[in-house]
Amino acid sequence: MPNCWQSGITKRRFFRATVSPILLTALCLTTTCATNAQESPKSTKSTPRLISQSPAPPLTGVASSGNQISLNGRTLPGSWLQRPGKSGQITTHLSDGAFRQLIGVNFLNSSNSGRQPVQWFSSVTTPLVLATKLLGAYRYLDITNFAQTSGWQIQANGNILVIATPKAQVTNIVPSQQSLDTSVNPLQQVRILVDLDRPTPWQVTQGSTVKKIQPPSSDPDTLIPKSTAPPNREWTVTLDGIADPVLIERYTPQPPAPTAAPAILLPNLLKQLSPVTPTQPIPPTPAPEPLIQQVEVVKNQTIISLSIPFGLSPQVSTVGSPNRLIIDIRPDPLEERDITWGPGLRWRQHYVNLGTERFPVVWLEVNPRKFGLTLKPMWASLDGLAGTAPLIQTAQRYLAVAGINGGYFNRNNRLPLGAIRRDGQWLSGPILNRGAIAWNDSGQFYFGRLTLEETLITANDQRLPILFLNSGYVQSGIARYTPAWGSTYTPLTDNEIILVVQKDQITNQLPGGKVGETAVPIPQDGYLLTLRGNAASAASQLSIGSAVSISSATAPSDFSRYPYIIGAGPLLVQNRQIVLDAKGEKFSNAFIAEKAIRSGICTTATGTLMITAIHNRVGGYGPNLTEHAQLMQLMGCVDALNLDGGSSTSLYLGGQLLDRLPSTAARVHNGIGIFLQPR
Repeated sequence: MPNCWQSGITKRRFFRATVSPILLTALCLTTTCATNAQESPKSTKSTPRLISQSPAPPLTGVASSGNQISLNGRTLPGSWLQRPGKSGQITTHLSDGAFRQLIGVNFLNSSNSGRQPVQWFSSVTTPLVLATKLLGAYRYLDITNFAQTSGWQIQANGNILVIATPKAQVTNIVPSQQSLDTSVNPLQQVRILVDLDRPTPWQVTQGSTVKKIQPPSSDPDTLIPKSTAPPNREWTVTLDGIADPVLIERYTPQPPAPTAAPAILLPNLLKQLSPVTPTQPIPPTPAPEPLIQQVEVVKNQTIISLSIPFGLSPQVSTVGSPNRLIIDIRPDPLEERDITWGPGLRWRQHYVNLGTERFPVVWLEVNPRKFGLTLKPMWASLDGLAGTAPLIQTAQRYLAVAGINGGYFNRNNRLPLGAIRRDGQWLSGPILNRGAIAWNDSGQFYFGRLTLEETLITANDQRLPILFLNSGYVQSGIARYTPAWGSTYTPLTDNEIILVVQKDQITNQLPGGKVGETAVPIPQDGYLLTLRGNAASAASQLSIGSAVSISSATAPSDFSRYPYIIGAGPLLVQNRQIVLDAKGEKFSNAFIAEKAIRSGICTTATGTLMITAIHNRVGGYGPNLTEHAQLMQLMGCVDALNLDGGSSTSLYLGGQLLDRLPSTAARVHNGIGIFLQPR
């Protein structure tokens, strides 16, 4: 599965998407708590807990609700509710994410958050408009009339909404050509027409790379060069309908013809003795992969398997009269969108030009001054800082309406590598003077490079620097671990000396032993200090019974005024000027040069916050850091920060990812959630 990229701290496998995966929409149509610079570690604040640990607030005026949908016998995740309507009728409402992804409905542009135009085997010029309602963390669409017109049968069964759609037939599948040869035209476009006897739900999924089998050579001395082109990627289009048997036969892979046992060839001595010629015969170029690999029917669904070259992706749409699914294989599959999704929330996606390059960008514009709209950090684990999860899962646990992945983390031990602060409390301290964003509940933001300066002060006024707070970044020196880390601390390096501090007094001194072996409880009324490397010599000055205190300040000091902070980096833009200094923020050369998918967060001149996902340029890979800074500047950012990216990039809204298919997104440690507070 995909992983985060290398952050310059720890080696992590990096998944480079080999297609432009801005699909979900293309397929289915996404009071200030100030603190002083001095913070006492004996704060009685408890560790922030996940909002979802308490039950979700009840939805008023709802007859029944749930978070699973049974669609033609298959149980899938999706939020829904039913409400009393006119004349005693029950109205059915689906969350818009489930409606897009499970049914294949295309959302059209809208400037009214209460009404959403949709298109599904119907006219784009005179679209059906569905009423919307924001409840909890989702926007629900009233699909009652839509379902009746389409002939659906709907019934609530506990937590599950059972939907049965009329049986459909796939009558024909016609590609404009059978294969894609990108060696001739890298940006070649192909269209596949799928004819149906009636509208039916459909979905698209992205699979793994397609492995090419090299044909055997009859001459053992002939070298078969390895292809330098990125491999094709598998995609599947699934329709709730049964294909005509002729189609299944037409697109069933033929077994390879039997071949005679290879002859045992003796070495060609004449060839070995003859002088090497400057030119060697060029082996024949293998034929391009068939576009349609297979058509099969599984459990009353037709599955069309495709092999799509690097740089191309499917853009799927529907038309009516006749009912038809159109699959366009193209280098620019992103469909432009501008949808007012909710009060203070606008979903947009467009191509942004940078010189001759075109980058697909999906972003949310957030008005933080809109009543009830707040931002908060969120993280994966329920009982500490160690852990990762898909952003979708974390956002839903927190009951976030929207969100984006946040800072870096160690892929191996799933520990944070950067600042996380919530409600004025540090969950994890910053590292390496890297870029960070801070904010408050009044819609004010601050961007800069952040350092936390903590000092351990003894009774005789000796001062020792504490370099790291609740961090997975391990270096020689003193580190501090609080109950926010978890109930226990397990040594991250060999031979640490661990000091237990309770109520500002050292109560114990323990040898850490081997890395990962012995868990040491973290006192709820204190913290642990770990002495690593050269810092171990300080243990003799910190005897049991000694009184200690901690001074804590941020640099710049402005950061200390904000209750919420997420650190990542590098800082891209400040006061409209590009200030990128990845080397100064201690990122690796490989990371700096990498062209990859990027996540970002910025503020504009109007005070709007934007969270952005920039994917692979048309015909190539994603932006490098310089291009990312330039793109954010072009989009009107006054201040901008690069967040963790690559396969971590995940832009969430209302139950689904807007920028990519969930199967292509890696698990992440933390993120920034956007919340709608009840009125």
